[in-house]
Amino acid sequence: ADPLWRDLLAQGAPLTRRDGALAGLRFGEAIAVPLAYRGVFLGYLALLDKEDRTGAGSEFSAGDRRFLESVGALAGVALDGARQIESLEVQRERLVEENKVLRGQLAAEVGGRRIVAHAPSMRRVLDLVERVAPRGVSVLLRGESGTGKELIAKLLHHLSGRSGPLVAINCAALPESLLESELFGIEGGVATGVSARRGKFELASGGTLFLDEIGDMPPVVQAKLLRALQEREVVRVGGEDPVAVDVRVVAATHHDLERLVADGRFREDLYYRVRGVELELPPLRERREDVPHLMRHFVEEFCRREGIRTPQVAKDALALLLDYDYPGNVRELQNLIEGAVSLSDGSVDAALLRPLMGSAAAGPAAGPEALDLAAVERRHIQRVLQLVQGNKSAAARLLGLDRRTLLRRGF
Repeated sequence: ADPLWRDLLAQGAPLTRRDGALAGLRFGEAIAVPLAYRGVFLGYLALLDKEDRTGAGSEFSAGDRRFLESVGALAGVALDGARQIESLEVQRERLVEENKVLRGQLAAEVGGRRIVAHAPSMRRVLDLVERVAPRGVSVLLRGESGTGKELIAKLLHHLSGRSGPLVAINCAALPESLLESELFGIEGGVATGVSARRGKFELASGGTLFLDEIGDMPPVVQAKLLRALQEREVVRVGGEDPVAVDVRVVAATHHDLERLVADGRFREDLYYRVRGVELELPPLRERREDVPHLMRHFVEEFCRREGIRTPQVAKDALALLLDYDYPGNVRELQNLIEGAVSLSDGSVDAALLRPLMGSAAAGPAAGPEALDLAAVERRHIQRVLQLVQGNKSAAARLLGLDRRTLLRRGF
């Protein structure tokens, strides 16, 4: 006789057999039903030799067969559900792996700007970013000017899964009164000609608020910021009614906040509020492995944007780039590369780079002028201004200075 499963598969209906064996067990009578769901055969369910407890005979009744069919129908649904769960688990594992790849691609490029991270110190930063991004905890980004804090803030937002926008504000760029209204909004009629306007907190609701240079925030605004973070609501300038906000805060600074707290210039309670997780971005001089990759990226990006031919970078130029300490970090390297490519005639060598790099790469100096710190500093500022085509704001950012400091020094 054919195996039981083959008969069930052929008939697609319950069947009865007599005087046989199943799985090594002899039986006088057996009834079996297929376990199927949506036309898919999943197995079968069989009963062997009904126990005789009444003395009325041991054959299976029609009621027994109906009961077995009911159990078989339920078991078929259950088995199909188990198969679906197994299939979904396989898909989930595949999606997890695909997500890792996509997150890696996103980590490599955010908003059209590439994040180069071959150095172990920078890889550790990106690993921490991936772990903390989905959480709602505040993040404090620390590092020297030009290390890429804004780019990391964008990455944190992109990986957060938050549906709202990323809204950024530079706390050092605005005076106290304007910073307060920019952050918290302003009601109409507060002053002549002033109309109601939402602040950055309201604009960032559901998303991320990036507070750049938070160490330069005036004390009055610090107090109002602390309340907004604690209560998750803001009150507009000139207003009375609180407005609920759902904001994830990412703050950044190049200042020593601990020193500012000790000096009474930064609130200690606000310090702990924004420092949920702290990420320290390494300066470029501590991740020199990334310099060749960054250099290549900036050359290709600038030439593509300007529509010009990519120049060759000589070995002596690369050696000079690797030896330089970059007080302006990645931002300085980018401006340096763009300046060198603009001045090149098909190749970039050390002779072209050295005048753009300031006194640190100028080589052995002669005469008493090299010992005059003020003169060296002034010459370096002049070179940076030349590199950014006289843009004082850009030069100030590159040098890690306030624009007003440059003006006070006569530039």
